Amino acid sequence: MSFLATTSPPTSTSEPVIENDPWFPEIDLGALRAACRLDGTVTVARLREAATAAILSVNRELATFKARQLAAGFEALADIPADQVGRSSVLVLHYRRAVYSGVQAELVEEYRDMDTTGKGDKNADAMEPRADTHRRNMRWALSDLLGQPRTTVELI
Repeated sequence: MSFLATTSPPTSTSEPVIENDPWFPEIDLGALRAACRLDGTVTVARLREAATAAILSVNRELATFKARQLAAGFEALADIPADQVGRSSVLVLHYRRAVYSGVQAELVEEYRDMDTTGKGDKNADAMEPRADTHRRNMRWALSDLLGQPRTTVELI
C-alpha cells in the first residue's frame, strides 16, 4: 500500500492571469487549473511556465492568421464574427483549448519522471500516449479555429 499526499490546489483568487498579446485572450491560470483538473502537485510557478510556453507556441502558429485578420480590421480574436457558445466566441474557445492542451501535454511530459521506481517507469510509458493525445487536441483546436480540416490525407 502506498500513500501519496498532495497539497490542495491554490484558490482561484491566488492564481495569476497571464497577460497575452493584446490580440489574443488572456489566460486565467485558475480557470486553466479547474478545466484541466490540475491538483496542488503542479505549483503556480510550474503552471505559469507551462502556460507561457503553450501561449508562445499557439501564438506563433496563428501569426499569419492574426496578420490577415488585422488587415481585415479585426482588433482582437474576439472581434471576428463567429458563433457563440456560453456567451464566448467559438474562436476564443478554440484558442483556449489549444493553449490548455499544450499545457497538459507539457505537464504530462515534465511530471513523468517524478517516480523513478520500476513501477514508475511503467507508468511513464503509459503516460506517453496521453501526451500525444493532448498534442492532438491542440492540433485539432488550431484546425478548428482556422476552419481547416482536422486530418490531412495524402496519397503516396
